Amino acid sequence: MIARGEVTVPGDKSITHRALLLAALADGRCALRSPLAAADTRATAAALRRLGIAVGRLTEGRVVAVTGGGLHPFRPANGVLDCHNSGTTARLLLGLLAGHGFESRLTGDRSLRRRPMARVTEPLRAMGAAIQAADGERLPIAIHGGPLAPLAWRSPVASAQVKTAVLFAGLVGRVSVSVTEPVISRDHTERLLRLLGVRVTVEGTTTSVEPVESLPAFDGEIPGDMSSAAYLLAAGVLAESGEVVVKNVGINPTRSGFLRALERMGAAVEVGERWVSLGEPGATLVARPAPLSFLVVDPFEIPSMVDEVPLLACLASRAAGTSVFRGVGELRVKESDRLALVAANLVALGVAARTEGDTLIVEGGEAPPRGRVTTAGDHRLAMAFAVLRAIPGAEVELDDARSVAISYPNFFRDLASVLHPS
Repeated sequence: MIARGEVTVPGDKSITHRALLLAALADGRCALRSPLAAADTRATAAALRRLGIAVGRLTEGRVVAVTGGGLHPFRPANGVLDCHNSGTTARLLLGLLAGHGFESRLTGDRSLRRRPMARVTEPLRAMGAAIQAADGERLPIAIHGGPLAPLAWRSPVASAQVKTAVLFAGLVGRVSVSVTEPVISRDHTERLLRLLGVRVTVEGTTTSVEPVESLPAFDGEIPGDMSSAAYLLAAGVLAESGEVVVKNVGINPTRSGFLRALERMGAAVEVGERWVSLGEPGATLVARPAPLSFLVVDPFEIPSMVDEVPLLACLASRAAGTSVFRGVGELRVKESDRLALVAANLVALGVAARTEGDTLIVEGGEAPPRGRVTTAGDHRLAMAFAVLRAIPGAEVELDDARSVAISYPNFFRDLASVLHPS
C-alpha cells in the first residue's frame, strides 16, 4: 500500500467528556468546537440532559452549546442514567453526583457492567456519599450524594478517571481533595481546571485541588484525539511508500507515549505546526514508512499509551526482534480482556505472541498477517488490527467492525483515504 493523504481526526474523547461535564458546572453558556460526536460522548451528553442540563446535539466538526447551572446544577433524573459502553461517563458522573443531595441510579451495557467501579466508589464513600452497587462493586449503582468531607486519597492504580472523579467531587462538594497515584496519569482535567481559575497543585504523583465558589463559562476547540490519530500514523509507518498527514492532534505529554514508542522503534513522526486550545498543546503530525525495531515498554510508561498498546503490539509483530510490554494488566478490565485478545488474535494471524502474567510478548516477523480477528465488540481492537491491512499480502478479517462508532465513527473511511493500492 502507498500512504498518501491528509486527515483531521475527531475531537479527543477524554477532553470532550471532561469539557461537557465542566461546562454543566459553569456559570452560563459554553461553546465547545469540534467535540467528539461518537457513542461514548453522546452517552455523557444524554446523561447531562436527563439531569436537567441544556446540551446541544453533538455533530462532527460543529459547535455544541452547554448551558451550565453552577456547581450544583443537577436535578433528579426520571429513571436510570444509562452510560452505555462508556466507563468515563459512569466514573466521572459518580464524582459529580456525590455532591448532589438526591439519589441517582447508573447502569450500562453488558460490557460496562463487567468493569470495576470500586476504584471510584471507595473514595467517594470516604467523602460521605452513600453508594449501593451490584456484586463486585459494578454497575448498576445507586448513589445518594450530599455534604462531602475533604479527602487525601491514595489510588492503587494510575487512572485519570479515578483522579477526575475525586477532583470533581471536591469541586461540587466545595472541599479540598488530593489524589496520589503510583504513576502520574493523563492530566486533561487539571489543564481544564487551571484554565477555569481553579488552584491545582501537582507534587510528584499527587494532584491537589482547592475549592472554588464558581466556574466561569468558557469556549474553546477540542483538540484531535491522539488515540484516533495513532491508527492513521501507524498505517503510514507500515505502508510501502508515501506519507500520512494528520492535522490538529492533541500532543499532551501525558498522552504521547505512542509517539515516543514509535521513535524508539525507528519511526519518528514529524511534528509540524503547533497550537494551544483549552490548555492543551496540539500539532500537525506526519508519518512515513520505516523499518521497525523491537520495543520494550516498562510499567511506568503505560498510562501515557494505555489505549495504544494493542496497536503497538500489532506494530511489534512487524518489527525486528522480540517486543515486551510489561505491566499491562489494566488491559484486562477495559471494554474487553484486551490483553488476552491481543495475544490470541496475533496468534490467529500467524504471529508468535503470548502473555506471562501482566506482560505481553510479541515476536516480530515478515510473513503477511492472515486470519480472522475476534474483536469482542472492542473498538480499540477493531482499529488496531485493521491497520495491519496496510501490509502487502495481508488478509485480515474482523468479526465485527461496528464498534468503531464508540470513538471514531468514520475510521474506515479515513483509513481508506490515506491508503492506496501500490
